[in-house]
Amino acid sequence: MTIKVSETNQKRRTVITLARVFSYGMVTFLVLYLINNYLVFWREWPGVSVFFTHQNWILFEPLDSPLTDELINLGWIQLLAYCAVLVLITSYVLKTKKDRSLRMDADRMSTLAAHIIQAAFWTTLLVGVCDLIISFLRVEGFLGYIISQELLNELGRPEFRGTYVHYPLIVLSIVIAYFVRSLHFVWLAFMVVLAEFAIVISRFVFSYEQVFMGDIVRFWYAALFLFASSYTLLHEGHVRVDVLYTHFSERKKAISNIIGSVFLGTPLCWVILTQGMTGKGSSLNAPLIKFEISQSGYGLYTKYLMAGFLAIFAITMMIQFISMFLQNVANLLGEQDLPEQSANSVS
Repeated sequence: MTIKVSETNQKRRTVITLARVFSYGMVTFLVLYLINNYLVFWREWPGVSVFFTHQNWILFEPLDSPLTDELINLGWIQLLAYCAVLVLITSYVLKTKKDRSLRMDADRMSTLAAHIIQAAFWTTLLVGVCDLIISFLRVEGFLGYIISQELLNELGRPEFRGTYVHYPLIVLSIVIAYFVRSLHFVWLAFMVVLAEFAIVISRFVFSYEQVFMGDIVRFWYAALFLFASSYTLLHEGHVRVDVLYTHFSERKKAISNIIGSVFLGTPLCWVILTQGMTGKGSSLNAPLIKFEISQSGYGLYTKYLMAGFLAIFAITMMIQFISMFLQNVANLLGEQDLPEQSANSVS
């Protein structure tokens, strides 16, 4: 009897260890993938696949020209970074196996997703309002009275406005999100309604309408739709179109959620990221690299950020799927709930 209990405990510890290695490894590889995407397509690093091809380690077509010594060294750095991740994650899990439960890890993942959404929300608010003001002053000719003609011309270039106006506001948004830990999506919905109401009043009362007015509605509405998805998943707000799940036992529900998270949810997020970031001309990379804007030069210069919204959606959904996976493994193993769940910042 004692032997069976010991074997059961050993299997339980093995499952917990594998679940934690998988979860932390997935999130860390996600971060590494995004960093490498930036290094490859923004900073001209070779990338792991190109490095493998140069070394003849995979059966791809040979490179048109061999990599230089500098690029080979950069390729080794990228490859070793991926290898180091697995070692570090495994070491961390083994070191903390007695201190952390699966529910604590799941709560940590949810909190991470919430903080990313917070930063994205403040970015949407600050960049949207600032760009709206710039576009209004520019289209009405008031901006020339405030700044020099040279700066006025520069603000008409997407690269300049994105680099020197939007990027600092994004950094400021990250700082604000760190200190402001509460966020209500009703405010984002209210902003959309308010912007649409302003269009109606200005059009039918004052006969005034500009392109940037419609742009701000689309900008905020896209943020509301994509940023709220992870939060809704956290609170089981998505509609389950099925006739089976509600009648499952708690054990079957846990197994169903584990399978869905690992084999459906997480791969879908990876598909969005990999298909959108496979090259400079891909659907996510191209707008971000080129600071893509709408066809009208006097609209908002935020179209490229809307491509980034889709990346935020995939990233936060993946992290939340990992959290769901951990929660349901804990349910399957009968792990006790946390004494006091840490309140997620997004509410």
